[in-house]
Order: sequence, then structure tokens, then C-alpha cells
Amino acid sequence: SGDPRRGCQARRAAPRGRKLSLSEGFRAMARLTSDFWVSAYLRQMAHDGLVAVLRRRGAAEAGAIFVKLDRLDGTAALYGPAPQALAETGGERRFQLVLDGDPATIEEKVERERRFDPDLWLIEVEDRSGNPRLPLVEP
Repeated sequence: SGDPRRGCQARRAAPRGRKLSLSEGFRAMARLTSDFWVSAYLRQMAHDGLVAVLRRRGAAEAGAIFVKLDRLDGTAALYGPAPQALAETGGERRFQLVLDGDPATIEEKVERERRFDPDLWLIEVEDRSGNPRLPLVEP
């Protein structure tokens, strides 16, 4: 009766005889791939009238994403993935402040991160207001 694959998917998604609630369905959804998220973020920055460039392309599916924010006053900040326990509230990718300082110090930190994780993404944004426009975790 019907497509047998459909039944397998339904059994994996929820125990037999029980449907997923809306909130469970959202939690079960896969998060956006890194390349999709980066593309959307860059488009949003352009829409907001900011200069944002992709400096390093990482792993398309799940590379860690770092955002360097240059305030154009000799200071910068680096944002990176939040810890897993805090990172995915409602399936949304979340970030935390990694380092705040001068651009040279930020670049050194980026290089250390790149040596640790060669699949990372790096976006650089120029914004005098200092707003990274990222979903941040509370410290």
C-alpha cells in the first residue's frame, strides 16, 4: 500500500503511531549548510549597505564559520561558532565573541584557528557601528 520508503521515513521521524509536534519537527530539521548560510549572510550585508567579503571558503556542508568585524578605527572583533550546548536554539546557527582587539591580533588568532581547522570559513565585514549582525549567545 503506497510507497514503502515513505513508511520508513515516518517511522524514523517519530515512534510508530505518534506524529511529531511542530517544535519537534523544527528540531529534527537539518541546519543550513555552511555555504548556504554564508551566501545568505553576505547578501544580507550587501542589502544593508555594508562591505563584506568571503576571505576563505571552507567545507561546504559543515565548515565552522568565523566573522571578522573591522570597525575601521584600528579595532576589530572576531566571532566564531558558539559552543554546541548553546549553539542551536531552534535550529539557528549562533555565534560568540572570540576576540576583540587590533586587526593584527585578530589575524594571528584567525591563522591559529585555520591551522587547527583547515575547513573553516572566514568572512570579513567593515562596519563603523561595530554591529556584527549575528545571532549571538549570551555570555
